Amino acid sequence: MAKFVLAGKADCPHYAKAELLADRLQRSLPDFRIHKISILPHEWRKWLEATCNRNGWKHEKSPLVWRELVNQGGRGMLLGGFSDFLEHCQDYYGITSDMLTDSMLAVAAENLETKMNIIAEEQRCLNLNKPLHIWITSALNPTCNFLIPNLLSAEVFPHVSKISLHLLDLEGNAEGLQGLRMETEDLALHLLHQVTIHTDLDQAFQEADVILLLDEWWSADSDEEEQRKEKVKAMSDRYIEYGQLIDTRANKEVKVIVSGGSFANLRCSLLLDNARSIDSHQFITMATQLENEAKAILAKKFKVRTSDIRDVIVWGNISGSFYIELQWTKVFNYDGAIKGPAFFSQPALKLLHERWLETDLQDLARCRRAASMSCRAASMSAADGILAVLNAWNCSSDGVFSVGVLCPGDYNLPDGVVLSLPVNFTGGKWGVLPDAAIGDELKERLRFSAMELLQEKELGYKEDSRLT
Repeated sequence: MAKFVLAGKADCPHYAKAELLADRLQRSLPDFRIHKISILPHEWRKWLEATCNRNGWKHEKSPLVWRELVNQGGRGMLLGGFSDFLEHCQDYYGITSDMLTDSMLAVAAENLETKMNIIAEEQRCLNLNKPLHIWITSALNPTCNFLIPNLLSAEVFPHVSKISLHLLDLEGNAEGLQGLRMETEDLALHLLHQVTIHTDLDQAFQEADVILLLDEWWSADSDEEEQRKEKVKAMSDRYIEYGQLIDTRANKEVKVIVSGGSFANLRCSLLLDNARSIDSHQFITMATQLENEAKAILAKKFKVRTSDIRDVIVWGNISGSFYIELQWTKVFNYDGAIKGPAFFSQPALKLLHERWLETDLQDLARCRRAASMSCRAASMSAADGILAVLNAWNCSSDGVFSVGVLCPGDYNLPDGVVLSLPVNFTGGKWGVLPDAAIGDELKERLRFSAMELLQEKELGYKEDSRLT
């Protein structure tokens, strides 16, 4: 029995021609066998050198053909390239190939596409078997209790078969984390693979695919300036270290979400500064709590349910000078002069006075934020926001979300500033809405937020030897 091996670049026309010739021989001759090896173009040179060195051959081009002599105790006899294989087929079997160049190129392109599809499917199967690693910081924060039961679900991670959950709390105690781990395991969640607990940074963010940062650094109104500076500095030191660890330990496609009401934009900015090997699009900070609070205020104003208010936008500094804006906001089920079916909505801007938008709405939003931060309900809202954003990030969504991201430079703002902007999620990526109407007044508000954040950042980096 004749056993041949045909190897070549997936996009090589001569490999395609040799492949079809070999298939023809295999169909015609019962004792002829061919084993084909398709190699990606960028891997071909390395593979060819390794194969030739292992067998003591000399060959430079695609394809490479040899005859297996295992049954006779040999390791393989080099036949050569395409011309050598064609000549061998003509001399020994009386079969040749008259394949045209256009056909060769078409088959070569098809081979490359098939190879890429095979690799993608193999990677998909590998990912199904490999656990997704989720790290949560400040895991003893009450938000975590509301988050975990719905986080480890196919709705949030539809293409994952198992999840390893890593709970980190540097201020907490091992006993508290152990209790949280037991509670999580008792839920018997289908996707849960394992739960690990950590009270130091020795293993922090190792192989992380998703990182949820729940740390809070509240600065009370009664704090003196020096106390506030100390808190900002302590927080900055922590997040500089977080960023460095994420840079060296996490997967390069990691999704990082900064949650919480204190220094949200600044914390995200510090991570970006210190995790430079990871795309800035992998870092966001949450403004969904503010969105939901504004929706509740509007729902009360319109006498509808909170779920009837859609697409509220939060601009600026989530933990400081934010601005609630309604250019995309829709109101459903409003009992006004114009009514319609359940899917009918009306623009919120047409139903409200401008003065109420510019004063009452902004003041009410700030008061509601201050009230919610002092109660446990804020944890429920924070968990719901994280789940909504993760679901959109993983599964795409036609909704509008307010998230803090690194400014893309479209609004004449300083570089390196993280501000809340309107985005949507498509194909696992977020993008700032291109048709956002940015008037002069809003630009001025954003510039003020940017300066506010730059001052916080300068304070956090002050006298830090790690500043580069």
